[in-house]
Amino acid sequence: MGLLSLAIWTPIFFGAVLLALGRDEHVRAVRWVALIGAIVSLLVTLPLYSGFDNATAAMQFVEKAPWIERFNVHYHLGLDGISFWFVPLTAFITVIVVIAGWEAITSRVNQYMGAFLILSGLMIGVFSALDGLLFYVFFEATLIPMYLIIGIWGGPNKIYAAFKFFLYTLLGSLLLLIALIYLYVHSGGSFDIQTWHDLPLPRTAQTLLFFGFFAAFAVKVPMWPVHTWLPDVHVEAPTGGSAVLAAIMLKLGAYGFLRFSMPIAPDAAHEWAWLMVALSLIAVIYVGLVAMVQQDMKKLVAYSSVAHMGFVTLGFFIFNDLGVSGGLVQMIAHGFVSGAMFLCIGVLYDRVHSREIAAYGGVVNTMPKFAAFALLFAMANCGLPGTAGFVGEWMVILGAVKANFWIGLASATALIFGAAYTLWMFKRVYLGPVANDHVKELEDINAREFLMLALLAIAVLAMGIYPKPFTDVMDVSVAELLKHVAVSKLN
Repeated sequence: MGLLSLAIWTPIFFGAVLLALGRDEHVRAVRWVALIGAIVSLLVTLPLYSGFDNATAAMQFVEKAPWIERFNVHYHLGLDGISFWFVPLTAFITVIVVIAGWEAITSRVNQYMGAFLILSGLMIGVFSALDGLLFYVFFEATLIPMYLIIGIWGGPNKIYAAFKFFLYTLLGSLLLLIALIYLYVHSGGSFDIQTWHDLPLPRTAQTLLFFGFFAAFAVKVPMWPVHTWLPDVHVEAPTGGSAVLAAIMLKLGAYGFLRFSMPIAPDAAHEWAWLMVALSLIAVIYVGLVAMVQQDMKKLVAYSSVAHMGFVTLGFFIFNDLGVSGGLVQMIAHGFVSGAMFLCIGVLYDRVHSREIAAYGGVVNTMPKFAAFALLFAMANCGLPGTAGFVGEWMVILGAVKANFWIGLASATALIFGAAYTLWMFKRVYLGPVANDHVKELEDINAREFLMLALLAIAVLAMGIYPKPFTDVMDVSVAELLKHVAVSKLN
């Protein structure tokens, strides 16, 4: 078993152990097993960084074994510079989520923790899979634990939100499956994704494949106008569910564009780039305006996620190194920042049981330590230089200006909206005099919450001040992808 298999199956194993433990009889033991499992799963991913060679675009840590031999399906794993950082990011966010749910979850604790650990392994599988069918199995399997997390531990309309999440993402994925079967047949019976990258495909086939992939990946990102499931799901999901959804699950769709849409159908990607850029700019500008009028903190941050992910898809489809690398950096940064924003909302919700902005005011007076963390994450969400939120957006804007000045200008002006809705929310929730008795009775964060937020704060600042380790890993792979996409595959 190689390092990638360990990264995938270690959290799944611990998740299965948790499910086997008694429901609520051994809560203390369950929490510690979950934490140990999450930390071990993170430690398993660390040797990947020390063993990764930045100088090559080839797949590394490759594992390949026959799986369904009759159909030439393989258990085939590998990482390159594009997928690398999402493996440790997933494991890191899982540790944070386990710490976040330590006291907040009191019923079916083993199932809650087990679902997150299993979800973590499945998401790492998506980023590691080099076999089309294996990718699809992991991609779809992630829906199951997240559906249960929303449907069991969610808010009052949890069943509606869980069904909406499941149906939106499943319907798009059915077109992805048809595209994968077409590629399997056209390639002479191979599910190898890298083999598909070199297939000479006619223009019509490329266009159909591109939109088949688009149906699955755009919903997952989510791009405008198929983003409407996200605010409902975020509002109803428990805090940990929102954090993982925003930090990792949205990235599965964006990653799919780089692994499937662009290299397999490069001519269609170039032909329809104008549509992708237009939809991305609508997400960045229009959804940013929608975020300004939200009264629910979770909805505001949910719409903010759609706007930030618009920068990602914009960066990918301007086809230059700054844009694509910036999109990838933005995905990682958004994982830290949006996860932190949702966890901050969870800290307040656990105390007041309201997500309405109007229910707060003057929180800084009673929770000064917590307000300091919240300010840092709010500034990162605005894209303040020196925080993780700045690096990716700045790179995408530079790449957009390089491609087309007006696209760059439109994306840059959208940062004003991001600052407006984030700072407006911060002002109304945290600043000013104490607004009511609920706020007056608030207690500052305890040691567990401090640890959770401090880990995220370190990640946000480290990436903002010194992003070189992140960009160095992806540079060669991004350059190779752009070189590949620039060559026509028309036969």
